[in-house]
Amino acid sequence: MKVVVGLSGGVDSSVAAYLLKQQGHEVIGLFMRNWVDTTGTLEGDCPWHDDVVFAELVAKRLDIEFHLVDLSNEYRKRVVDYMFSEYEAGRTPNPDVLCNREIKFDAFLKEALKLGAERVATGHYCRRAEWTDNEGVTHYQLLAGTDPNKDQSYFLCQLTQEQLSYAMFPIGELLKPEVRRIAEEQRLATAKRKDSQGICFVGKVDLPVFLQQQLKAKEGNIHEILPHSPRFIRDAAEDDHVALEVPYRMTVRDGKKIGTHQGAHFYTIGQRKGLGIGGRKESLFIIGTDVGENIIYVGEGDSHPGLYRKALRIRKEEIHWMDNEDSMSVGDRRRYDVRIRYRQPLQKATLIMEEEHLYILFDEPQRGIAAGQFAAWYDGDVVVGSGVIER
Repeated sequence: MKVVVGLSGGVDSSVAAYLLKQQGHEVIGLFMRNWVDTTGTLEGDCPWHDDVVFAELVAKRLDIEFHLVDLSNEYRKRVVDYMFSEYEAGRTPNPDVLCNREIKFDAFLKEALKLGAERVATGHYCRRAEWTDNEGVTHYQLLAGTDPNKDQSYFLCQLTQEQLSYAMFPIGELLKPEVRRIAEEQRLATAKRKDSQGICFVGKVDLPVFLQQQLKAKEGNIHEILPHSPRFIRDAAEDDHVALEVPYRMTVRDGKKIGTHQGAHFYTIGQRKGLGIGGRKESLFIIGTDVGENIIYVGEGDSHPGLYRKALRIRKEEIHWMDNEDSMSVGDRRRYDVRIRYRQPLQKATLIMEEEHLYILFDEPQRGIAAGQFAAWYDGDVVVGSGVIER
């Protein structure tokens, strides 16, 4: 089988390519150049010109064909511009989820098909399964990776059945130390290279500086809300998902001004760094933002009640089912395990489908629910669906 591997210049995709060749596939390495602007990036992080050198060294070592494709225009339009617009609206996007849906398994997939690919492989720590129904239709499933410390299924929670039909995840059954060991044994140039971090294909960034490429800085006030504020008292039953998903409504009259910031759209719920306010027993956390009035609300300590809510909601048009066979009808209630950010331990929750929204009611209050992030729900190891959090 002809398989195109997304060689990124990292150890995971390198070992994925090696394993596929060992299995007898015709392997082609394809490097994506997605971002060349270094504005706001921290020095030494994710320089694409270094990445392509390592990717080419691995291709030569494995004696496989190697190509480079420039997808930077697509990446800017479909990932970065979306990120800017979401932050401007006071929401917190996840560019890595978008990158997989819009770039790796769309724009990149199309380039791979031009090379004659039958399948496309990446170095993600996740797995794929398939089953056939009584009518002979094949259904594809995305499963969590075997390594609980590296499972990346959350980042792929928006893939479609068609995208999954092409996908291969050769290292999904391995632990990270095993991947490193294989790379060293095969003397791959990436064996000891550190993992990339930060925004997909951009790297670690100083977020306000990065966002100021399109969003203007504007001074505003920081107001502290004390934990005993009546704003955090909810007169609602434990199973009242409609009342419990409503964000806390705070005003400047509920607290006091303790500092200034350079733009509410540069910050997100749950954030504690970048405020520039010290002299506290515990860290200050952002518990609310008002982009319209350019105000940030903060609370002291990670147990502050303003950080926690028991429910969230997703607009029906933002719900994505990995397989439509699993979709919910109005009035349905189901139990799933849910996470609202990468590496968060799965949380027990009830999903409730109503006319215009899907509600997720957690068994325990969740810290830092942020509009714009993705919630993903699982049945065991299987990713069932996901959606963009409205609030």
